[in-house]
Amino acid sequence: MPQKDKKLAFQIYLYLGALFITSLVVSNLIFQKFFYWEPFGEIQLFGASLFQVSVGILPYPITFLITDLISEIYGKKKANQVVTAGIFASVFSMLIIYVANVVPAIESSPIDDVTFTQVFGLSPLGVLASMLAYLFAQYIDISIYHFWKKMTNGKYLWLRNNFSTFSSQFVDTFTVVGLLCAFGVIPWELFYGLVVSGFLFKIFIAFLDTPLLYLCVYMMRKRFNLKIEEELTLD
Repeated sequence: MPQKDKKLAFQIYLYLGALFITSLVVSNLIFQKFFYWEPFGEIQLFGASLFQVSVGILPYPITFLITDLISEIYGKKKANQVVTAGIFASVFSMLIIYVANVVPAIESSPIDDVTFTQVFGLSPLGVLASMLAYLFAQYIDISIYHFWKKMTNGKYLWLRNNFSTFSSQFVDTFTVVGLLCAFGVIPWELFYGLVVSGFLFKIFIAFLDTPLLYLCVYMMRKRFNLKIEEELTLD
C-alpha cells in the first residue's frame, strides 16, 4: 500500500476509534434519564412501557456499527484494540467523576454538591455496569462477526452485521439492566420490561444502520481497492 493511502487509512481508523470512545463514555454519563417513544407509550411489557429506555442507549448502537466497520475493513485485531481503548476510557472517566464528586463545591458554585451528586453520583455504578456488559457484548459481537465472515467467504454483509449485533445487544442489555438493578439504581420490577424494550429498540436501530454500514464499506473498499475478504494493514 502506498504511504499516502496508509496514512489516510490510519487517520480514518483513528477517527472511528474517537467516535467509538466518545459514544461509549457519553452513554455512561447520561444513562440516568429515561424516555419512551410516544406512539408506544401505552403498550406495557412487564410493568414498563414499550421502548421505555435510557437516553444512554441512543449513542450506544454507534459503537457496534463502528466495530463492525473496523472488523470488516481493518480486521479482528484492530477492532479488539478499539474495544480495549474503550475500557480504559470508561475506567478513566469513572475516576474523574469520582474525584469531581468528592471535591466540595463553593457557595457561589452554579451547581451545588447535592445536584452534582444527583446527576453524576451514580455514574461510576453506571460505568461499571456498562463496562462489564460492554466487555461481554463487544467481544461477542466481534467474534460472531468474524465467524460469519469466514463462513460466508466475505459475502452477505447484512447477515454477519445483524446476527452479531442481535446476539451481542441481547447480552449487553440483559447484563447492564441486571447490574443496575443489583446496584439499586433501578427497581427489579422493571427488569424484564427494560430488557425487552432495550433489546427491541437496539434491534430496530441495527436494521436502520445496515444500509449505512454497506455504504461505508463500499466507500472504503472503493477508495483502497479492496477485494472481498481483503483487509487493510496498518502495521
